[in-house]
Amino acid sequence: MPSPPLIKLIYGALLLLAIDAAISLSLVSSMVSFLHHRGGAWFAVAYPPGSPFNLAGHPANLIVNQGHTSNGASGTALVLVGFGGVLALWLERRSRTKLGKSSPAFYIWGVTTVLSCLLTLTALVYTFVVTAQTAGQAVDLAVASRNPAPAHYPDDSWTPENWYDAVLGLPLADAADRDAIARALRLMRGWRFNLIPLFVLGLVLAALVVLEVLSGRKPRGRYGKTASGDVYTGDAKQEA
Repeated sequence: MPSPPLIKLIYGALLLLAIDAAISLSLVSSMVSFLHHRGGAWFAVAYPPGSPFNLAGHPANLIVNQGHTSNGASGTALVLVGFGGVLALWLERRSRTKLGKSSPAFYIWGVTTVLSCLLTLTALVYTFVVTAQTAGQAVDLAVASRNPAPAHYPDDSWTPENWYDAVLGLPLADAADRDAIARALRLMRGWRFNLIPLFVLGLVLAALVVLEVLSGRKPRGRYGKTASGDVYTGDAKQEA
């Protein structure tokens, strides 16, 4: 049986991580949906005045690898660490109760929590770096007007967040387009910053699991409950 104080903390951290990972997946999915639907169309730009042109919804050089990495990190945290953790903890409790030793599944899951934390860290660093590298760019209206939709804006490389931030700086002809882009942009920024708590929660969980694995290597004897509800571990007796 795992250490009661640690196991409660592990369950708590696991629940919070799974919730945050689900939020992260939903935010990334919202960005992908916007790119494929509204972003896959065009936006009317009032330039020059009185003679608007249509700007393609996304540029020719759109960087999306950070989205794939973040999606993979969130999915790993939710499925392998979250759902897998519930199974691993159940097997661990069963193994400690019946055999007095840890389950191999718990060790495997422990390694998975560490690897998942590292993957989230990679996604966090990569996303913030690539966003910073492409920040501050502006859409050249002269270039854009010479390349109306269905052609895509050819200059520079863009993350979805920075592209739509730049598009908001253009004289859009339709207020509905501006509102839709602003809503999508808030979700994109939320997804990027949500990687921070996702990493912190993953790190806390991994640390707790490592501590539990290390404490589980100490001889504890077999566990069993008496009629009074006490738990015996070899020569030691502790309350259930």
